[in-house]
Amino acid sequence: MPDGSQAGILPTREALRRAADLGLDLVEISPNATPPVCRIMDYGKFKYEEGQKRKLARKNQVKIVVKEIKFHPNVDENDFQIKMRNIRSFIKDGNKVKLTLQYRGRENAHRELGEEVINRVCREVAEFAVIEQEPKLMGKMINALIGPK
Repeated sequence: MPDGSQAGILPTREALRRAADLGLDLVEISPNATPPVCRIMDYGKFKYEEGQKRKLARKNQVKIVVKEIKFHPNVDENDFQIKMRNIRSFIKDGNKVKLTLQYRGRENAHRELGEEVINRVCREVAEFAVIEQEPKLMGKMINALIGPK
């Protein structure tokens, strides 16, 4: 029935006649059940409402963005604090942050300086973020990924 009440087990012709009398459609809900389950409803309205629900779900879904912050081993304290402020704002907005430390030229000879910078960043963000990917050396770069708690 259109009001949601059950009509019981009916022959197909009788169900089709009741739907036609009400000016609605007979929609098969569960074809594999014995006997098959059908519902009398306005199928066009049902499809429209389903589309509206899908549209609203797409609109409300959260898109996770990965922001990147680049460091160098000899970063100055002021620059470091500005980058930390940017990381805090990105994490607060719900984004993930990719930390990249790049060695240039002779900086390769003192890799411990770069590791120290990345480890310092990881220590400072520990209170408001989670380290999703530990710092890892790949060629001339160290990469890490942090996300919101």
